[in-house]
Amino acid sequence: MLRRIFLLAFLLVSATTYSQTQKPLRIIMIGAHPDDCDLKSGGVGILFAKMGHAVKFVSVTNGDAGHQSQGGGILAKRRLAEAKEAGRRFGVEYDVLDNHDGELLPTLSVRLQIIRKIREWGADVVIAPRPNDYHPDHRYTGVLVQDAAYMVGVPNVAPDIEPLKKNPVFLYFQDHFQRPNPFRPDVVVDISAVYEQKVYALDAHVSQVYEWLPWIGGFLDQVPKGDAERKAWLAKTRAVAITPEARTSLEKWYGKSYAANVKHAESFEICEYGSRPTDEDIKRLFPMLKTQ
Repeated sequence: MLRRIFLLAFLLVSATTYSQTQKPLRIIMIGAHPDDCDLKSGGVGILFAKMGHAVKFVSVTNGDAGHQSQGGGILAKRRLAEAKEAGRRFGVEYDVLDNHDGELLPTLSVRLQIIRKIREWGADVVIAPRPNDYHPDHRYTGVLVQDAAYMVGVPNVAPDIEPLKKNPVFLYFQDHFQRPNPFRPDVVVDISAVYEQKVYALDAHVSQVYEWLPWIGGFLDQVPKGDAERKAWLAKTRAVAITPEARTSLEKWYGKSYAANVKHAESFEICEYGSRPTDEDIKRLFPMLKTQ
């Protein structure tokens, strides 16, 4: 409890410091569906927002296929409303693009959508999936963001939006896939102090966390009925185990004694495209790491 109070106090002081001395960072996270960023990096989104930085979640599809009994425009509207409410609870902006769920392809038109989103946000950091995943929408979102990584600085591509003067740092969300190469936890962030808030925000995605994902996973009968019981169940089932590799990375960024007590964390791999950050760059771009 004392550690959590210390971290939250640090975030409050850091927010004041940044507002007085530095331009806030601008973080954009891009997922395939209107809950992907939330599940993969919602805790980090909360931490950035609490420190006074600008965070945007983007869903490349409208989610209109992700349910066992609803679909089409009705489901898309429901998922948009859920995403907006989740964004409010996370403290971030939330955009949902109108591309069909389950039909995403790495086309030029969608690439231009993503280039424009990154430019409009003036991103310092871009986080997206790796292009190897069980879901084609996830894979192609990874490809699309990779394809946008260089182009965000090219003036003659999407010339209606001013290009970025500096290429952002691009990172990947954590995944468990091993081929062609396993995920590498280059940056691991302690989210223990805000895990309850992350669960509260995920709770806004009712159609997903309590209906569709349990149904497709074969455990719909395990979802509790009461609100409090549901949130407790969600907190338990959505907790991500910290791998030995991630624990080692935590030790690098926070120190060994601190890392040993971290209960919840989110991990990211540095993409070879975009700016190649040094450790000092990472500390600047992830200022919550400076808590050791």
